[in-house]
Formats: sequence, C-alpha cells, structure tokens
Amino acid sequence: MEALTGVSIVIIIAAVFALIMIFYFVPIGLYITAYFSGVKVRIFKDLIGMRLRKVSPQVIVRNLIAATKAGLQLNISMLEAHFLAGGNVTKVVTSLISANKANLDLGFSKAAAIDLAGRDVLEAVRMSVNPKVIETPIVAGVAKDGIQLKAIARITVRTNLERLVGGAGEATILARVGEGIVTTIGSSNSHKDVLETPDSISKVVLKKGLDAGTAFEILSIDIADVDVGTNIGAVLQANQAEADLKVARAKAEERRAAAVALEQEMNAEVARMRAKVVEAESEIPKAMAEAFRKGNLGVMDYYNLRNVQADTDMRSSIAKPEEKKDK
Repeated sequence: MEALTGVSIVIIIAAVFALIMIFYFVPIGLYITAYFSGVKVRIFKDLIGMRLRKVSPQVIVRNLIAATKAGLQLNISMLEAHFLAGGNVTKVVTSLISANKANLDLGFSKAAAIDLAGRDVLEAVRMSVNPKVIETPIVAGVAKDGIQLKAIARITVRTNLERLVGGAGEATILARVGEGIVTTIGSSNSHKDVLETPDSISKVVLKKGLDAGTAFEILSIDIADVDVGTNIGAVLQANQAEADLKVARAKAEERRAAAVALEQEMNAEVARMRAKVVEAESEIPKAMAEAFRKGNLGVMDYYNLRNVQADTDMRSSIAKPEEKKDK
C-alpha cells in the first residue's frame, strides 16, 4: 500500500510537471483570447514555434490583436521578425495605430526602420500630431553700430516622418537657427532697428529653409526675448587705443636706447681722440731733443717757442673770466 502511495505521488508530480510544460509551450489562454478577437493563431506552428524561437507569444499576439482591432493589416511573421531584430514591437504597433487615427502615411516597414535606427517612433508620431517647441539658448550678435544684442528664440517643429531615418536632430536645428540670428543681427545697421522690429529676425531666418536635411519641419520661429548687451565697438576701440599706446611706448623706448648707445659711442670716440692727442703731445719733447742733437733747433729758437707758448697761456687765462661772465 505504501509502495502504491509512493508511485501515485511520483505520477502526480510528473503529471503536474507535464501540465506546466504544456501550458508553458501552449498558452491556451492566449490562444482563446486571439480566437475570440478574430485573430487566427495556430497552436503548433505559431505559439509553440515562437517558444522554440525564444519569442514572447504574449507580446506578438497581444499587439497583433490591437492592430487588427484598429483595422491594420499585420501578420505574425512581420511582428516576429521585428522582435528577433531587436525592435520594440509594442512601440511600433502603437505608433502605427496612432498614425492611422491621425491619417498619417506610415507603414510597418518605415515604422520598423525608424525603431531599429534608434529613434523613438511613437514620440515621432506624437510630434507629427502635436508639434514641439524648442527654445534656443541665449544667442549673441553684434549690429553694425557695435552694440551687442542677446536673443532667445522659440522654434515650433513637427516630425517629418519621411526624413526621420538619416535626418539631423534637434541640435542641428538649434545651431542653424542660432547662426541665422547672429547673421541677421550682424547685417542690421543699428541695434535699434532690431529692437523696434524683433520679428524681422524670425522672418529672415525662416526664409532660409533651415530644416533641410533634418528630421523636422520648422513651422515657426518666434523671438521670445531681446536684450542689449555690451558695446563691443567701444570695447574694441579702447583695446585698439591701448595697443597703439603700447606700440608707441615701445618705439619711444627703442629710440631712447638708440640715442643712449650713440652718445656712448661718441664719448668713446672722444676718449680715443684725447688719448691720441696725449700720445702725440708726449712725442713733442722727444722730437725737440732729437732736433737739438741734430742741430735743427737752436737755443734761441727754443726760448722763442717758450715765449710764444707763455703768451698764449696768458691770453687764454685772461679770456676765461670774460667767457664765464657772458654765460
């Protein structure tokens, strides 16, 4: 009796395990839900096959039911292929339903491509229906009169589903609009013109077709705020004047250094000439002695020479006080 009880327990456990495995590989509840929703699902080829291919039957079947109820013509193979490719089946199906209700031209292939490209396809569809407002950071430009203006713009965009794959994102839109604002302010003759008609900036920028090659379509560009910044012209003039002053000082210092060098050179030349004079004067006694020995100079001649020298020294001493008085 005890042996039969043990066998019965083993049989019960095996039966429970078998039932669990059957319900795991054959989700009967999901099959019944699909059947009463009007979606044809085969147990062995579809449900069990998805289990063996490691595809979630709940995700595929429930999204297929939602698409069918919304009037979309999808099949299990399309959804299963997108799931195996690593895509988000729920987002793709939801975006297709939203696009269908909004009368947008979006097919499964395009939606799957957008999703696999890393874009949020559901958010893209929502932005196509409800445009998004992007605010630029503070953009600074300088008018021709040298006054800086700081502007903030609000850009209303909606998704262009045709260019979503491979199209540039929001950063490109912001960069192009910022460049257009700077160019428009820079071409204005006076900052007052911009302050009087700030909408002229948005009109000029909007005409440039800045959304070309992007994933968005620009609907409007509105200038939210314009403030007066620094007087760049005055700052540049002050900097230029300071630079000119430094150059003038450098040139003056260069001329002074050249004058000092020239003076030192002239003093050195005078010193050399004085040395030569002293050297020449030292040769006079030798020459006179040589003249005495050779008889070219007599004693009387020597005394006459000394008299002339003494007379010259006397005249020089008499003239010096008069020169001082004149000074």
